[in-house]
Amino acid sequence: MKKLEKYPIIMIIIGLIGIASSSILVKFSNAPAVIIAVYRLSWTVVLMTPFVLGSKELRRELKKLQPRLILLCTASGAFLAIHFICWFESLKQTSVASSTAIVSTEVIWVALGYTLFMKGKMKGSAILCIAVTIFGSLLIAFSDFSKGGSHLYGDFLALAAAILVGAYTLLGREARKTMTTAAYTYLVYLACAIVLIVLALLGGFPLIGYGVDTIMLTLGLAVFATLLGHSMFNYCLKFFSPAFVSASKLCQPIIVAILAYPLFGEIPTFMQIVGGIITLAGVLFYSLIEMKQE
Repeated sequence: MKKLEKYPIIMIIIGLIGIASSSILVKFSNAPAVIIAVYRLSWTVVLMTPFVLGSKELRRELKKLQPRLILLCTASGAFLAIHFICWFESLKQTSVASSTAIVSTEVIWVALGYTLFMKGKMKGSAILCIAVTIFGSLLIAFSDFSKGGSHLYGDFLALAAAILVGAYTLLGREARKTMTTAAYTYLVYLACAIVLIVLALLGGFPLIGYGVDTIMLTLGLAVFATLLGHSMFNYCLKFFSPAFVSASKLCQPIIVAILAYPLFGEIPTFMQIVGGIITLAGVLFYSLIEMKQE
């Protein structure tokens, strides 16, 4: 890691490859969305547990946590759990490009939630960016509607996933005021895994019997998408501004769209491309506005 710190942009690239692998691996799996999510988070918790419990500082912090913080982490994990179900199902119903572009609007919903529920303030330029992003998403939805089938339903699920992960982010912002990133992440992932298992059982989905392929694909999700993807971006905050890190994630839909053609034969329509560009432009400009405010 010290060698990578000399060239932190390499960590951004690793993180991008990690998060881009998520939608591709999910698309390859034939298991139900909730089961993919159960396995991914369970693997993540299993891989993190030795490091967390092996640290005296983290064990001490976890033992001294107030009930309010535990409740916040649990609620955050619940939102994250439903986000994964919605997004993974979205990837099964619509194209990878549409789903990934829409779910990338997370930062917009975080801004709205922060303004509406946490007494935050929003400038006119930020509101314009939100309007642009919504317009781009509508273009994608209109394009998918013309295709028929379940594409529009998949777009709706991706939008729900973006809003849900926005709620997860807002709760995390509150909890991390007094918690370390490692403690918060571990508790949230643990709560998320438990919620997913409960939802799977309530939905009548058996937890086993999905084959070795599902086990290996979800292990890949845990290692590449979660630990090397999202965790790497969290670490990059040490070297880059939050706005730059958020903006760099917007390369994900482009990478995924390029990979989706040879892997799944998905060719975006002209309107999908235009809608995707407008959507990502809105998110990018909003990130630049945040950067100026830092």
